[in-house]
Amino acid sequence: MFRPRIAVTVGDPRGIGPEVVAKALAADLPPASIVAIGPAPLIEALPAAESIGVGEVGPVAARSGTDTALTLDVTPEHAGRSVRASIEVAVRMALEGEVHAIVTGPADKRALRLAGIRHPGHTEWLAELAGGIEVAMMLVAGGLRVVLITTHLPLRDVPDAVTAGRIVATGHLTRRALDEWWGIEDPRLALCALNPHAGDGGIFGTEDDDVLAPAAAELDAAGPFPADTVFVRAMRGEFDAVLVPSHDVGMTAVKVAGFGTGVNVTLGLPFIRTAPDHGTALDIAGRGIAEAGSIAEALHLAITLARRRAGS
Repeated sequence: MFRPRIAVTVGDPRGIGPEVVAKALAADLPPASIVAIGPAPLIEALPAAESIGVGEVGPVAARSGTDTALTLDVTPEHAGRSVRASIEVAVRMALEGEVHAIVTGPADKRALRLAGIRHPGHTEWLAELAGGIEVAMMLVAGGLRVVLITTHLPLRDVPDAVTAGRIVATGHLTRRALDEWWGIEDPRLALCALNPHAGDGGIFGTEDDDVLAPAAAELDAAGPFPADTVFVRAMRGEFDAVLVPSHDVGMTAVKVAGFGTGVNVTLGLPFIRTAPDHGTALDIAGRGIAEAGSIAEALHLAITLARRRAGS
């Protein structure tokens, strides 16, 4: 059986990333070779085939937690530098074919800013590291797949950003990933409406009629359908993925469908990248109570997709 090699970054060393990675790696996983990447004090004891210590985390004032919930007490800037170094190593390994997929632990956006990363999240940052390519964010919870047309934007900026071109480009990325990574021939896409009741004939906004409907037709996708029905229809098997205009609409649907087990997948990259659908949870780090369901699912999906991509 093909054993894909998966790089796993532990994320912000102050958060729950190291803990949930340790718990997920200690659980039952499909056959794979795991490469753990992060600050040496956090990864040396992880149950991984290989560990790569990277990044200068700066002076460690204290080490807190249990064996499976260890955190480092470092400054936000040093934490951001650690995450930056870990991601850069993982991406280099993926681009050079040393690993078949990467799984990224949660990072703190403020810490990344202090470390010189100006992107709003991993998705946009990974796109730059991969050569400035076009990507999209997919969230997966069980059989529900949601792809965001816009990601981290103020709500007031969303309508102008949801252009026909952006919808169509996101749809093409989605269809290609479903075909090549999931093995779904002729994927069925649905488009979630921007306005309540899909605008209700223009009463609640004209964007759905003027922008979203023509884009859906160009994609041969169904919709636009109101948000209060389209996700239920997808969960019942009518669609393989739903394209969603705004971040919170899509994230809410996924977390309601599978809170604690959702997975973030970056579409469009030349390698597979998955991640948990939660943040660093600095408030509970080091207490041993963080749930590892989401990152465990991210590992499972990365291994599954890597095996499928390799034809195994």
